[in-house]
Amino acid sequence: MKTKAFGEDASPAPAQPARVGLVVLALCFALSVLGRGLAESFTVFLKPISESLGWDRAEVVSIYSLAALTGGLAAPLIGRLFDHSGPRAVYALGLLLLGTAFLIAASAWQLWQFQLSLGLCVGAGVALIGLVPNSILLGRWFGPKLPTAMSVIYSATGAGVLILLPASQLLIDHIGWRSTYHLFGAVALALLVPLLLLPWRVFARGASHITRPMSIELGDDGWTLLRALRHHAFWALFATFFFTAIGMFSIAPQVVAYLIDAGFPPLHAATAWGFSGVALLFGMLGVSWLDGVIGRRPSVLFSYALSISGILMLWALQWAPNIWLLTGFVICFGSMIGSRGPLLSATAMKIFRGKRLGTIYGTITIGSSLGAALGSWAGGVIHDVTHSYNTLLVLALVSVVIGMIPFLVVPALRN
Repeated sequence: MKTKAFGEDASPAPAQPARVGLVVLALCFALSVLGRGLAESFTVFLKPISESLGWDRAEVVSIYSLAALTGGLAAPLIGRLFDHSGPRAVYALGLLLLGTAFLIAASAWQLWQFQLSLGLCVGAGVALIGLVPNSILLGRWFGPKLPTAMSVIYSATGAGVLILLPASQLLIDHIGWRSTYHLFGAVALALLVPLLLLPWRVFARGASHITRPMSIELGDDGWTLLRALRHHAFWALFATFFFTAIGMFSIAPQVVAYLIDAGFPPLHAATAWGFSGVALLFGMLGVSWLDGVIGRRPSVLFSYALSISGILMLWALQWAPNIWLLTGFVICFGSMIGSRGPLLSATAMKIFRGKRLGTIYGTITIGSSLGAALGSWAGGVIHDVTHSYNTLLVLALVSVVIGMIPFLVVPALRN
């Protein structure tokens, strides 16, 4: 008896697309854990690199800022590469860049060498295995359930932080930061082989009951980048990504250093911030659940309220470094650091769906990376100039409030 091709007829084996969709979700989650975990582990390396090479905070944080900026600027190109070459080429290039970058960083001595490896290469590598390709690929499998799927992917940031921050601190304590980077590079390159052997044609095809109606519905009336650039929703989402990222990432790269300066031991500081990964997982799922219960706008506004509360608790830790404020900060700030992402991604994909979705969505996410780059760099400069975190925290607080405003005033987001 002839076996029908995958997706040809959903009725004889309705569970098959669901099973493959879950495999794709697990793969995207694993790649996101690796990418975001490696990127955010820089917060643990900040002090050792600074002390080892005698650089000030702004110089070291410029590496993190460059990585964020590179990831953002590369996003539209990654979306275009995904549309043209498919997921295999995108993900493989990402792992290749990450592995090479960490091996170079392990032997680097000059600032420009770190900016090239940990900045440009890691920024592009993380973006190539991160949000843009994962969003497009999952959109082909989950359709209306994309916000839930994306909440799982965004929670990978938390899982990566939870796993790799304490692990990085332990490795640095035992073998040094250079050997740790050697290990990171070797692991990333070793993962290339199993990645290339996966059935990417099946993964890229998507579920026929989702992709076929979408292509029929869109026809020749799909969005283009130029058309999207003339729509107010594009710039509203861009602004939300931009200002929110300034607020969150002016703090995030320096959290471990901040906690150490406040009086917490280094491993305790790294572990506490690592547990923001657990909080983030529950935050993602909680906000996505609220989206279905009370609607998108109230859910997003609630997430901003928790972020603001977390910043205020972090501020208070300077004068009262205790476990209760630290726990409150980790829960409120950590759980919301990316919780809006799935809802913003789903909103963008609903408005701008079409054959050029990868390019359009990638361009929107430039706002997030620009904000992360500017916020992290500004945070380092502010600390060096003022020798304090107070002005930095004011910047974070104001930026988060501005990032919330589009959901209060822009029709496409209010509705």
